Amino acid sequence: MEIVQIVGLGLMATVLILVVREQKPMFAFLLAAFTGLFIFLYVIGKIEMVITVLEDLANRSGIPSIYLKTILKIIGIAYIAEFGAQIVRDAGQESIASKIEFAGKVFILVMAVPIISVIVETVIGLLPAGS
Repeated sequence: MEIVQIVGLGLMATVLILVVREQKPMFAFLLAAFTGLFIFLYVIGKIEMVITVLEDLANRSGIPSIYLKTILKIIGIAYIAEFGAQIVRDAGQESIASKIEFAGKVFILVMAVPIISVIVETVIGLLPAGS
């Protein structure tokens, strides 16, 4: 039950942060940031198993690997942007957090253009020639 360990770590860090925040707000923020980073890095390691399964499924189905890699990059951008925005939000910088989220959305859109193009070309190819 690894989730219990992660939740336990989060709860302990939260209690420490609440105790330390009044005396040393910078230390409290650093504690929150490092706890978040530790959890993020721990969970990233678990994603490798999922990627392996997805690659195997893509290979068996004949889907070109470039599409799977692009989708995985898009998912990575979403996770990283959300994590960064939350850290900045914890520091009280809502406007910068919003800009990080916006940048993540723009990068996702840029990465998705080749996939969207293939989908549109496929749909056009399925339409009757006289339409």
